This record gives sequence, C-alpha cells and structure tokens, in this order.
Amino acid sequence: MDNAKDDRYYLSKIIDNASFVIGHTQKLSPDQFAADDVLIDSVMFRLVQISESASKLTADFKQKNNRVDWQAINGLRNRIVHDYGRVDLSIIYQTVREDLPRLKEYLLSVK
Repeated sequence: MDNAKDDRYYLSKIIDNASFVIGHTQKLSPDQFAADDVLIDSVMFRLVQISESASKLTADFKQKNNRVDWQAINGLRNRIVHDYGRVDLSIIYQTVREDLPRLKEYLLSVK
C-alpha cells in the first residue's frame, strides 16, 4: 500500500463521497430521485467509489470498527456493478437517506 494512502486517506474519500450523495439527495422524494437519471448514475458511481475505498481500509481498522457492515457495503457495490439495470432504486434511495448519513457520522467520529 502506498504510504500516503493510509486508512485516514480512504476514510476521507468515503466521507467526501457520502457528503456529495447526501447533499444532492437529501431534499428529494423517492419519485424525484427515480426521475433523475443523471443523479442516479452519479449516486451509483459514488456508492461504488465508497465501496472501493472501504475495500482498501486495513483489516485492523475494519475489525476495530466492526459496527460498520463492511460486507454489506461491498455487496451493494457488487449489485450495482454486476446488475446495474436491475438495481432496485427504492433500496438505493433508502441506503442514501438512512444508511449513508449514519455511516458518515460514525466515520467522522473515528477519523
């Protein structure tokens, strides 16, 4: 692993991507979200980026912070990447509205 890219680096990437998604979706209803194809693409990309950054966190960090369901983050990435056309937008919306803010808040507290 590149010395400059440690857990703090990847945490910052996760938090930045989460902030972007939350900021662009927090005032949207499920119907408004589902109607905006460009936003959906952007959100999906950011969720994949969150997962990619999470996968680069050390095992030690993940073990110490096992309140986060790291497998679920990776599972969502796999669904987006491999089943893009069949991703349930209601699950994405719920993830963005409920899970992502909690993840961001938690990671800010341990950063």
